[in-house]
Amino acid sequence: MPPKFKRHLNDDDVTGSVKSERRGPSGPRFGPRNDKIKHVQNQVDEVIDVMQENITKVIERGERLDELQDKSESLSDNATAFSNRSKQLRRQMWWRGCKIKAIMALIAAVLLLVIIILIVVRYHT
Repeated sequence: MPPKFKRHLNDDDVTGSVKSERRGPSGPRFGPRNDKIKHVQNQVDEVIDVMQENITKVIERGERLDELQDKSESLSDNATAFSNRSKQLRRQMWWRGCKIKAIMALIAAVLLLVIIILIVVRYHT
């Protein structure tokens, strides 16, 4: 991604600012000053590029966090639904167990009653 805030210096800007600064009888020195400006400008451009990359990464991280939050909410909803269904199934199985125990107790009572009746009938006759 190209930098948004890239500043370009042209020769008029550099020479205009340097012409006012004289060093002795030789006049302006364009070399060292111009190199320093270019060096600083390159550093600024690098910082801008790094900051743009950081902003892009932060935006992408935010998007991933949003996706993760959506998945987390979905998982929480599914867990709640699973919990409700498991409680319902547990109740159904408990009632089924109670019904089986009641039927077994009824069968045992009927068998015991039949045996008692047979014994009583046999000894009274």
